Amino acid sequence: MTSNDLRKKFLDFFKSKGHAILPSASLIPREDPTVLFTTAGMHPLVPFLMGQKHPSGTRLASSQKCIRTGDIEEVGDNRHLTFFEMLGNWSLGDYFKKEAIAWSFEFLTSKDWLGLEPKRIYVSVFEGDSDAPRDDESIALWKGQFNSVGIDANVGVRIFTYGKDKNWWGPAGATGPCGPDTEMFYDTLALPRGDAHAPAWVGKGPCHPNCDCGRYVEIWNDVFMEYEKPEARSPKSEVRYEFVPLTQKNVDTGMGLERTAMVLQGVPTVFDADLFRSLITKIAELSQKTYGSNPTIDRAMRIMADHLKAATFIIGDDHGVGPSNIDQGYVVRRLIRRAIRFGRSIGIRQDFTAAIAEQVLRVYGAVYPGLEEHRDRIISELKSEEAKFSKTLELGLREVERLLKRGGDISGEEAFVLFSTYGFPLEMTEEIAKERGAAVDAAAFQNAFLRHQQLSRVGAEKKFSGGLADHSVETTRLHTANHLVLQALKNVLGPEVNQRGSNITAERLRFDFSWEQKLTPEQIAAVEGMVNEQVAKDLLVHYEVMPLEEAKRINATGVFEERYAQDVKVYFIGPPAQYYSREICGGPHVRHTSQVGQLKIVKEEAVSSGVRRIKAVVSGGSELQEGEAAEEGIAAIRTS
Repeated sequence: MTSNDLRKKFLDFFKSKGHAILPSASLIPREDPTVLFTTAGMHPLVPFLMGQKHPSGTRLASSQKCIRTGDIEEVGDNRHLTFFEMLGNWSLGDYFKKEAIAWSFEFLTSKDWLGLEPKRIYVSVFEGDSDAPRDDESIALWKGQFNSVGIDANVGVRIFTYGKDKNWWGPAGATGPCGPDTEMFYDTLALPRGDAHAPAWVGKGPCHPNCDCGRYVEIWNDVFMEYEKPEARSPKSEVRYEFVPLTQKNVDTGMGLERTAMVLQGVPTVFDADLFRSLITKIAELSQKTYGSNPTIDRAMRIMADHLKAATFIIGDDHGVGPSNIDQGYVVRRLIRRAIRFGRSIGIRQDFTAAIAEQVLRVYGAVYPGLEEHRDRIISELKSEEAKFSKTLELGLREVERLLKRGGDISGEEAFVLFSTYGFPLEMTEEIAKERGAAVDAAAFQNAFLRHQQLSRVGAEKKFSGGLADHSVETTRLHTANHLVLQALKNVLGPEVNQRGSNITAERLRFDFSWEQKLTPEQIAAVEGMVNEQVAKDLLVHYEVMPLEEAKRINATGVFEERYAQDVKVYFIGPPAQYYSREICGGPHVRHTSQVGQLKIVKEEAVSSGVRRIKAVVSGGSELQEGEAAEEGIAAIRTS
């Protein structure tokens, strides 16, 4: 079964169970400042998991593009990736554990769907603690599923229990929704090179589904959001469990496309499956090395394929970001330069990143046509970054080797010089040093970094901690300001201006847009004045749910290449027939523009080729209560 077949089967299965199929959202979150990238299918659905009504109903499914860098050091083993696709299904207060577990088992094992051998499947559940009880309901449901195919499913044999570090989701903050999860693992013992217990882990205890040896591969995770963590209880409280049941109980699941394809295709790693095959073949051709002949060379090829695929998707996103020294751009730069470094280590001396990107486009072009539309941008950014880095790479490598040959570790100041002079990210210096048995003083590097008034990578990576989007009063004001700014830019500069990304915190709005030239002081003043004019008019803000084609017909602003779902929310600012702004968005927004306050543009700068950035703040504004938001439908206008 190909990966394309798997993706289609998953969506077809859940469509047969009454789910609306959603398109993949952008890799660059538009409304959530807590993450740099979309890391799971649930991120675009956070407002709806929190109680907002979704235009497509209470049963949803999708295949979501994701980027995760937390496991970047593990990339190159049998299962870890930076870019991957997450197949997911959601219940927004509809079905719960019984249906989710039954459907998971049916899809995995039924001959009509994936037809995996049930004896190769093991599951884990939450073991319980002082916050919440053991998930006995899931244990009983799994026993029933395994028993239905003649498999004894005792706890500790087929079903395993773990604590919060393995089988619990959330809450992201001090309070909020959370709950146990149940994970499904496939025993790779039957696959080529499969081992009862990897040699490196022999003697470290018995093998089990969460063993780090890699024998058991997690392929699916069903999260049951059934509790809320309230404010801390009194030490004298008589309550048995800390967490309290939620009124709306949600299901949030995720199946790794690449991992599941790996077990379906009977190959030992995700890199041996179909989505990576042509990329690895191209790298082997360029390096004149044979894949599968040497573990060190194999790891280098896998890292190169993974990193350049991830960079291609980030640059080629509808809100694409190119290499830079901040935020998402820093990650793109790190991925490209790490790939180049590994390319040099296996003998590739010529430029090669664009050639690998071409393979990515061939593999994914039919599934994600937006990539092909952004081909020129992808190739241009990769070639430019490779040219920049290649000029100093050899010099930098020689300098690293010189420092290491003298013996001892590399100081923070030395690591910073490597970064500022040769473009070596700290991680790359650490990686090379580790290969030679040395270390780098990372804390001293950060101090040197800050002394030179540059953005700390650690500060940027805090955004990877994940969590729910901030829907506070402050960010609600700025979400609406975001719409006002986009329309003002279109009015001042021209209709060809499009949003290329945004990041909203409680303190400020950051808005990226397509434009080649630096804005003049007069243009900035005009945009600022136009926004504040709409604020002074106290225009009504409301939304309507409508078919995507209707949104297009009325010229609602939106990045349609994202392939929105069939029904969308369109937010209107202003009275009927005289709307100032019409934009597809998930919210939240104020009810009247006077609640936004006065907008001040504090900075305008370049982000990458053809993309500019505005940073703005708001002050004042009429009263807005926590949780108050724009209302739905024409009725809001009639009663205004």
